[in-house]
Amino acid sequence: MTTASTLIDRVSLENEAAILALNNEHAAELSWLEPERLSFLIGEAFYARRIGSIEAFIMTFDQDARYDSPNFLWFRERYQRFVYVDRVVVAAEARGRGHARRLYQDLFDHASRAGQAIVTCEVNAEPPNPASDAFHAALGFAEVGDAVIHGGKKAVRYYLRELKA
Repeated sequence: MTTASTLIDRVSLENEAAILALNNEHAAELSWLEPERLSFLIGEAFYARRIGSIEAFIMTFDQDARYDSPNFLWFRERYQRFVYVDRVVVAAEARGRGHARRLYQDLFDHASRAGQAIVTCEVNAEPPNPASDAFHAALGFAEVGDAVIHGGKKAVRYYLRELKA
């Protein structure tokens, strides 16, 4: 059953402080954000949604975003059109409720309606994140590359999922 606290809704200005806090709790997996950077990224986002009072959130960019992430740029160099999942986080107390899967499914629907054919993302290879690898494989993502970034401090695997027409 979907309740008001579990509805998927757009990210708004009043959500930014809570999103920043949740993001920065998971900075090792994502990346640390300052308030101004978060505001900029939300403004550039193709799709930014939350569940409840930030039980979970997702932020994505399409090929036209002004974004300098090395992972985003990797996809931009290889694909003419795409949606890149930059970050998706579920609060510890909300895990196991299917929030990440619901956010991804809503993203897939949104991207398809916008005429996008692929959704991309990256998962840490070093430090490893086997749960994320398994989650993305279950959603139909396939590995399409890898890279070592941030001066050798991090290694990632790049994934792609084709959307049905």
